Amino acid sequence: MLGETGGRTWRDALSLSGSVHTGATCVLKKKFSASQFWADCKKYHVTIFQYIGELCRYLCNQPMAEGEQDHQVRMGVGNGLRQDVWQEFHQRFGQIRMCELYGSTEGNLCFMNHVGKMGAVGRSNFFYKLLFNYELVQYDLEKDEPILNDQGFCQRVEKGETGLLLSKVSASAPFFGYAGSRTLTERKLLRDVFVKGDVYVNTGDLMLHDHQDFLYFRDRVGDTFRWKGENVATTEVAEALGMVDFIQEVNVYGVEVPGSEGRAGMAAVIIRPGCKFDGEKLFQHVLRLLPSYARPLFIRIQECMEMTGTLKHQKFRLVESGFSPSSVSDPLYFLHSAEKRYVPLTEHTYASIVSGQQKL
Repeated sequence: MLGETGGRTWRDALSLSGSVHTGATCVLKKKFSASQFWADCKKYHVTIFQYIGELCRYLCNQPMAEGEQDHQVRMGVGNGLRQDVWQEFHQRFGQIRMCELYGSTEGNLCFMNHVGKMGAVGRSNFFYKLLFNYELVQYDLEKDEPILNDQGFCQRVEKGETGLLLSKVSASAPFFGYAGSRTLTERKLLRDVFVKGDVYVNTGDLMLHDHQDFLYFRDRVGDTFRWKGENVATTEVAEALGMVDFIQEVNVYGVEVPGSEGRAGMAAVIIRPGCKFDGEKLFQHVLRLLPSYARPLFIRIQECMEMTGTLKHQKFRLVESGFSPSSVSDPLYFLHSAEKRYVPLTEHTYASIVSGQQKL
């Protein structure tokens, strides 16, 4: 198994403890290298690797080379693999079985996609729910809280609908919280959820449970935003934009527009080497794949993405910087419906948007 060193989390336990338990060899590198990854796999005869965040996308973003499928890797285990990356990964590097999972260091439940259903983080059944009692409940993104019924209790969503994932605290699924911080621990708990006295862990994740009992991660509560009275899931928009041939990487978020309710969609993108931004092509693409409220109004072209320590996109600074050409040095574009393309966002266009003259 190939892994990388980092923080001591439940992900580390997957590779290290699993290798110890089975007597397998575990290969560790101090730092992840996309350019050396497959060479390392061949050199050390790796059969299983562990991934997190955007690691698989980084491998797909490497220039194509001969022998990319000349390896012994048969499985990848981890979390954070988007469906568009999953498809490209298989096309580039062979039909490696990807075992996507869901969980957290402090959480009291986990899911695992044993069968390799593309896009799913796991599958549930009757017996699993006996061990891990979880629920998906309706959530108000504007108020940033679960929707309660007349009795003051949470309301479950139907299968096929997106809801906030809650996990019941019980003897078989305890919640130990955070070391030395009782306040942080208490913030993760919801009490009197369905009946008086019950306690659930608030995962902060929006999930969908389909009619085949597969579970899909939709977004973190803080990442999803509302625009035009509709909920916009940044993950779904990012997957759609990731299908455009000239876009290498994309990070979707919402920005505030003076005089408008909610947050307008914005996407920071990296252009593939040798390609250039095509505002007309991107316009036609989002028009075809996304509903009007989910189409990013603003595009920001970046040279590189800021990442977290677990190879996930950093959104906070992007949200803070907004879409003003005077405060953002990167090239900006605006979805111009009349011209049917994304046009450069100038100071004049920005002023007309802020003043309300330009309708969004």
